[in-house]
Amino acid sequence: MSPEIIGVIGIFVLLLLFVIRVPVAISLIIVGTVGLAFIRNWDSALVQLGTTPFSTASSYSLSVIPLFILMGMFLSYSGFGRDLYAAVDAWIGHIKGGLAMTTIGTSALFSAISGSVNATTATMARISLPEMKKYRYDDALSTACVAAGGTLGILIPPSVILVLYGILTMEPIGKLLIAGLVPGILQMVLFMILIYVMVWRKPSLAPVTENKPLIIKLKSLTSIWPFVFLFALSIGGLYYGFFTPTEAGGVGAFGAFLLTIITRRLSWNDFKKSLSETTRLTAAIFFIIIGADIFSKFLALSTIPVKITEFVSNLALPSVVILALILFVYLVLGLFLEGIAIFVLTLPVVYPLITMLGYDGVWFGVVMILVMNIGLITPPMGLSVYVISSVAKDVPAQRIFRGVIPMLFMMVLCLVLIVIFPDIVTFLPDLMK
Repeated sequence: MSPEIIGVIGIFVLLLLFVIRVPVAISLIIVGTVGLAFIRNWDSALVQLGTTPFSTASSYSLSVIPLFILMGMFLSYSGFGRDLYAAVDAWIGHIKGGLAMTTIGTSALFSAISGSVNATTATMARISLPEMKKYRYDDALSTACVAAGGTLGILIPPSVILVLYGILTMEPIGKLLIAGLVPGILQMVLFMILIYVMVWRKPSLAPVTENKPLIIKLKSLTSIWPFVFLFALSIGGLYYGFFTPTEAGGVGAFGAFLLTIITRRLSWNDFKKSLSETTRLTAAIFFIIIGADIFSKFLALSTIPVKITEFVSNLALPSVVILALILFVYLVLGLFLEGIAIFVLTLPVVYPLITMLGYDGVWFGVVMILVMNIGLITPPMGLSVYVISSVAKDVPAQRIFRGVIPMLFMMVLCLVLIVIFPDIVTFLPDLMK
């Protein structure tokens, strides 16, 4: 059997393992190791299986992952999310659809310290859904806002998924983290505009709440200074070249720990939970990266990435048409697979193709995130919707899915704008020192 046929069989087997819910890391290791054995021999495959875990996990660039996760965990368990929600609500809660907009805005700010979709979605569901229910907001609108806001968790820096993209493609992690900022803000603004228009057309969706006095608005700002301080310190330091990504993560994690101690927000049990959760998430991500490394070596030996790149380069199609086809495939995959699985399955093939077409690798990382986010709130996978459904047990998942349909149009609009105007993504990274 030729290496190409072995490679194709390996990809189909990997997809099958994903579909039957075998863990991503296990699937990658099994297919990669067996594939290497068929292309070369079992001795070579077992050598890769023995050396790759240490060589991958000992990489300095990976140390940024647990540090940013730890920063988010400290602030999540300390309860700053509720203060953040109250502060945003004080300023915009009184306008049409204000609490829904508050949910979107708070999700964007909370994303700046969590770096995780699930963490942002679960936190905002617990905080915002009871508040919107109290003011008789439509269930479909309120849950859709939480789902849409949660997708900002892997777009606005620090984003663990963008770090993973940088590790898999060797793109600069610092530029990738900064690249997600403006698209994240753009998507947040589009969500807010949509909410305002929906409530303007149908006021019963979101009754207007009372306008807070100016003194309360100003006082609410005192509760969000930890977010502003940490974001300016870690991400600002990264942007201006004071820190490497790993140093920025270390400064952010230590700063978050000091803030929770100074404000007496973190109990001993919460401290242990933060460390435990960080350890579990880090181990899971490292395990996936190890599997992706083995699988990538298998794919490289199968010559499939090279063959596909050569085939596409010989097609008489404009590069934008090829890009559109790639994004359509990602949209379809996002309906059935989780984001990390899509990353590790497709990047060894798609990334060389994208760079061959002349597209910027940092820009494409953000585009991939936007496409993945659509899958997070689209059936049948829709992981974010099921996270919300577990919190709002009285709202059926089908109702939440119907509610997010208008949000999906805004996400597609954001994606189209970034494809047409790539400078939305690249101008900040290009200014970095």
